[in-house]
Amino acid sequence: MDSSLKNCGQEGFVKTNGIQLYYITQGTGKLMLFVHGFPEFWYSWRHQIPEFAQDHKVVALDLRGYNKSDKPQELSAYRIETLVKDIAGVIKELGYDNCILVGHDWGGAIAWYFADAYPGMVEKLIVLNIPHPANFQKGLKTLKQLSKSWYIFFFQIPYLPELILQRNNCQAIATMFRKTCVDKSAFSDEDLEKYKQSAAQPGALTAMLNYYRNIFKSLFTPPKQQWKVLAMPILMIWGENDTALGKELTYDTDQYAQDLTIKYIPNCSHWVQQEKPQLVNQYIREFVT
Repeated sequence: MDSSLKNCGQEGFVKTNGIQLYYITQGTGKLMLFVHGFPEFWYSWRHQIPEFAQDHKVVALDLRGYNKSDKPQELSAYRIETLVKDIAGVIKELGYDNCILVGHDWGGAIAWYFADAYPGMVEKLIVLNIPHPANFQKGLKTLKQLSKSWYIFFFQIPYLPELILQRNNCQAIATMFRKTCVDKSAFSDEDLEKYKQSAAQPGALTAMLNYYRNIFKSLFTPPKQQWKVLAMPILMIWGENDTALGKELTYDTDQYAQDLTIKYIPNCSHWVQQEKPQLVNQYIREFVT
């Protein structure tokens, strides 16, 4: 058995939206679905899985294109509408009508879109270090956030980002975590090796970058959709030392949420659930109970 599965449960695959997604599961009860961000995989929830499996059926996905999940080659396979349908299929295939949905970074972005499209399937929404998409789009009109989001522009270049990220066995992935976190001890050498191995899966890097390549145009054009005001309880957790996303992107989120709680965590980076796991778990525990 993969050593990363220690204390995290059992592995499985679920068919959804024409593909297979890999997941780790532990516990029984109400479904608590965890969705990771870039450049991660299910392992980014290793500190949360055993905690919430005490009283939930925890499922931590590998998103399409990541780690052991299917990796369609077409750029169009990574449109946000497709990613949202993946989540709907997962919930149904697991035998549930709804879930507590937890998302970080790209997983959080998908969670916002999913809650807007399928509000009846989200009992509670928890997002970590990702703003509401409308707020992010507004933020990109400022020089401050534009400069923080330089990597989104870089990822639009064909082939070059993949070449850079894959050099030296994907060392750039490990460097990204270590350079941007506040507490350097949050990621062991073993943790970083797992992220490198995940990114090195055939086709994974291009798939991961295709998320950014698909959404690029929509970030700078008038939104096609009218965002709903979400009725379900929403918890936003935010590490204040995020080098990619400014704290100001959280302001005015209550325009899109009737029942919003925000917890800011100082001296903590974008990788909030890995850098401050005990505090994150405490805030989530208070929220779900």
